[in-house]
Amino acid sequence: MNRYNRHIILSEIGQIGQDKLFNSKVMVVGAGGLGCPVLQYLTAAGVGTIGIVDFDVVEESNLQRQVLYGTSSLGMNKAVAAKERLLDLNNTITVNAYPIRLTHDNALDLFNNYDIIVDGTDNFTTRYLINDASVITNKPLVFGAIYKFEGQIAVFNHKNGPSYRCLFPNPPKKDRVPNCSEIGVLGVLPGIVGSFQANEVLKIILGLGDVLSGKLLCYNALSNVTSILAINKSEVEIDKIISGKDNFTNANENFNCETLIPEISIEEAVKKPNIQLIDVREIDEEPKVEGLNILQLPLQELENNIDRIDTNVENIFFCQAGIRSKIAVYVAQRHHINNCYSSKDGAEKILDHLLKT
Repeated sequence: MNRYNRHIILSEIGQIGQDKLFNSKVMVVGAGGLGCPVLQYLTAAGVGTIGIVDFDVVEESNLQRQVLYGTSSLGMNKAVAAKERLLDLNNTITVNAYPIRLTHDNALDLFNNYDIIVDGTDNFTTRYLINDASVITNKPLVFGAIYKFEGQIAVFNHKNGPSYRCLFPNPPKKDRVPNCSEIGVLGVLPGIVGSFQANEVLKIILGLGDVLSGKLLCYNALSNVTSILAINKSEVEIDKIISGKDNFTNANENFNCETLIPEISIEEAVKKPNIQLIDVREIDEEPKVEGLNILQLPLQELENNIDRIDTNVENIFFCQAGIRSKIAVYVAQRHHINNCYSSKDGAEKILDHLLKT
């Protein structure tokens, strides 16, 4: 009660809200300039489980802006050093340090253990990896970026909202955009932007305020001008994720969506001797027809219900537009279930065909 008194006496939070914070799990990728303030404020706020992914070590040049560390931290892995300092700030929570590089091999397994992902990185390769893994695991992503005297904050993939690829569909060419080690950054700026990110995390957990989903907040530290730009949702970027292009699967240029994700039409599917149709839309999406042999398995619940997929039949995943069904096949393949297809047809056409036949 003493530690969280200033939260609990807020009528908008109270003990119920504080319990929500304690029961939440947040993964922070990158314990540098942005990650430090995020980690400090989430720890102080009482977020119950915090994960830190960072393979880098603390260097003297970091101390200008990464105020979580001190001279005694020099040479230590950042995730390990951060855990040590954070548990001194709040020893009632759990802090998990992952002193490793985030890769396409470990991202999905790591993200599946957390509720919210925070991007505190400073390079485009990792940003796209974080975005793609967040989309596939259906986790909201709190994004931040800094450049000299300017910062950007947004929330991606929140309640089926836009993702990072909706804002930036393709990565810039390698070495085209310098990072802060090459061009410099105002020391206080990461603290400001990271605090904005921590604020978005708390809003998501507590269900308070207007989350920056579908919005990009831009801040200029020299003029104190802030502006908010709208981000329109695009379904195209999911195809890049599933196809293995860009960063997620490290595929070559000849790799294509059809090679990885088998597709089939409803006309072709019903000719097969033993199939199971699996609807990966949300339960409240329409249209649905009772009495048909269709397994209802929403995409966000698929990972935890993978054992409900019959490996002895050919499974046909479908959704409204064919995007989520491709992700479903990808998830199934990760669990070594290979007799799966993504339907070329949407739910309406499939249901109409079944009713007619």
